Amino acid sequence: MSHDTLLLGQTLSFDGSPFDSGPAAATHRTHGGILIRDGRIVDTGDGATLRARNPQARIDDQGAALLCAGFIDAHAHYPQTAMIASWGKRLIDWLNTYTFPEEMRFEDPDYAAEIAARYLDLTASNGTTTICSYCTIHPTSVDALMGAAQARGQRLLAGKTCMDRNAPEGLRDTAQSAYDDSKSLIARWHGKDRLSYVITPRFSPTSTPGQLAALGTLWAEHPDLLMQTHLSEQTDEIAWVKALYPTARDYLDTYEMHGLLGAGGLYGHAIHLEPREKDRLAEVGAALVHCPTSNTFIGSGLFDMAGLVARGLRVGLATDTGGGSSFSMLRTMAAAYEIAQLRGTALHPSQLIWLATAGSAQALGIDRHVGTLAPGKEADIIALDLASTPAIAQRAARAEDLWEALFPTIMMGDDRAIKAVWIAGQAMPRS
Repeated sequence: MSHDTLLLGQTLSFDGSPFDSGPAAATHRTHGGILIRDGRIVDTGDGATLRARNPQARIDDQGAALLCAGFIDAHAHYPQTAMIASWGKRLIDWLNTYTFPEEMRFEDPDYAAEIAARYLDLTASNGTTTICSYCTIHPTSVDALMGAAQARGQRLLAGKTCMDRNAPEGLRDTAQSAYDDSKSLIARWHGKDRLSYVITPRFSPTSTPGQLAALGTLWAEHPDLLMQTHLSEQTDEIAWVKALYPTARDYLDTYEMHGLLGAGGLYGHAIHLEPREKDRLAEVGAALVHCPTSNTFIGSGLFDMAGLVARGLRVGLATDTGGGSSFSMLRTMAAAYEIAQLRGTALHPSQLIWLATAGSAQALGIDRHVGTLAPGKEADIIALDLASTPAIAQRAARAEDLWEALFPTIMMGDDRAIKAVWIAGQAMPRS
């Protein structure tokens, strides 16, 4: 007996980047279908044709909802879930006042497990099916999130955050323990089911040169892993880095001189980049991660999406929870649009939703697994209700094409727009 499921609805997928070829990179079907078997997409196309071809498939008809790849959050801090939307000033004050005290609680495995489950519930309810997260310095924080994602069959990338200075007692490790703990966690979690370990120095101010060098050595020993950190988020942060690393040419050089620059590098924020930094990032094929709600919430600055994409850099999109003020990638797309407008570029709806799906997948190097609705990909799929509120519905009703219908949901949508979520082909419960 067939265990196939056929999802019906409007479908949207990409076979290229709309930054290269515009909206033509997308394929939209008003009456499409997605055939799922054993957690993977096995066929897509016209809904009626697929239905006739697969008469034994279980039908899940989503009506006029738009079926697309699940959202991919390329940079988050799950331990900051409980302190999201905390009033603050600049980055360093905000870290000391809110972030570090909260992260100290993750030594307790029960608390870590509670927040991990809450975080994955909140993100799934907002249509996010894959996340790349920082944990805390505690291995228990990694175990909690990895275990929770594994139980859900979810694709997750995460790592123990490493800090050995400029952090409170109880939140500092050492160069040796950062190396040892990370190596142990790699053996425990990396490549298990849909889990990936990410080497995670928080940022240069909270790591000594010795710790950065130890993590550079670890990355050289495991070159298939990703490495995530922060880069050039705020101007006063950059001045602090220059004072801490007086021999470095620039902020990026503090990583490069310790073996932490490469194609598998994920550099969050990257707002105030020097010309040399842009050249080196492009030369090695590194990825940047744009965190627009965080950049406005903490007053960091305006990311140069158009300029950096034009340089050939891969760019992912992220909530940066809890510096970012929302768990929603829809809200994140809206903020990316607003920041681009302030820089003189109007991002097209196709570019925004591509960034939140295929673009983030490419930045994380997981685009062979997720990010589009192509046959063979893992069946991480969401159904978007393009008329989820009266305000959105009345605007979408006047739309003359898909993009005009989708844009109000990007700009005004929230978790009410997420009609259904499938992770590895399994429908997630809706609250």
